[in-house]
Amino acid sequence: MSALSRRRFVAAATLSGLAPALPAWAVDTSTPGVTDSAVGDDIIRLDYNESPYGPCPTAIQAMSQGVRQSGHYFPEHEGRLIELFAEQNQVPSDHVAVFCGSRSPLQYALARHAGHRGVVTAAPTYDSVANGARAVGATVREVALDARHAHDVRGMLAADPAAGVLYLCNPNNPTGTLTPRTDIEHLVRNKPKGCLAIIDEAYIHFADVPSCLELAVEHEDVLVLRTFSKLYGMAGARLGLAIGKPALLRDLQRLNGYNFIPLAAAMGGIASLEQKDLVTERKNLNRRVLQATTESLRKAGYQCTEAQANCFMVALGRPAKPVIEALAQRGIRVGRVFGAWPQWMRVSVGTQAQMQAFMGAFLEVMKR
Repeated sequence: MSALSRRRFVAAATLSGLAPALPAWAVDTSTPGVTDSAVGDDIIRLDYNESPYGPCPTAIQAMSQGVRQSGHYFPEHEGRLIELFAEQNQVPSDHVAVFCGSRSPLQYALARHAGHRGVVTAAPTYDSVANGARAVGATVREVALDARHAHDVRGMLAADPAAGVLYLCNPNNPTGTLTPRTDIEHLVRNKPKGCLAIIDEAYIHFADVPSCLELAVEHEDVLVLRTFSKLYGMAGARLGLAIGKPALLRDLQRLNGYNFIPLAAAMGGIASLEQKDLVTERKNLNRRVLQATTESLRKAGYQCTEAQANCFMVALGRPAKPVIEALAQRGIRVGRVFGAWPQWMRVSVGTQAQMQAFMGAFLEVMKR
């Protein structure tokens, strides 16, 4: 057996060993190379950290009803979503605002707080922050992740003593890695006066760490972002939440025009929050597939980040762009190149079958 064949065998054996029974919504009935009726093609999408399972069945039912009722605004559903989230997370409801995705309040916050002051982020991290900051004329300073692939909060504080925004994504996109809670608290306590600390928790549901929601309740200049795009599988529905002091949220809503979110999204969000076991089931399933995939990659000789999200990064030892392009030619899309780590590749966690197909194609591409 050749070395490549042995690697493929190890990858297949590891990924096939996910023995626990899957809930009905998670059973993957797709066949590689066969058109997926939901999207109309056979492409394996591991590039945008989306959920391969989509909305849960009760959310789909609620969203369908929302589509039928979309001739009206029904703001009460938006209010119910806020109240339910606040109750479940033990935060005051006036500290919660709803938006079309979490990117909207992020961009509004940059527009209001960056200005002539700078924005400090990690490198690599969610690159829409740097792009949005530059769009409003702010200077961007990027600070490398530390040896643990966590945010170097002391380096971020030192990078710009007059910063208007400090952005921290936890777990981090694209690495999927965690920053210790003590470090986040240090950043909040020691940030410049009037500086807004944005803590992006788009991937918090996948991790074994407490949320930072109470920091947004306790402090004037802390904004926590949440989304339904990742674990809840509603990326295309565009539903996000911002948590912060009421005055801060009112300021963001002024830029938003106090606009409504789509009715179907609101109703899908409510149904998702009401599904008691949804977060636990999807978190555990994601972890099993993630660990099996990264274990296979490590056995094949590749370094991976210690991710607690639905994405991870793998070190290639060569420029990532040609590898990404070669995988795309094989019908597998993975993440874009991140400038701070040009020889690492981000991979979203798909279904077991999708990750098996990824492993086979990846080892073939790397051999060539």
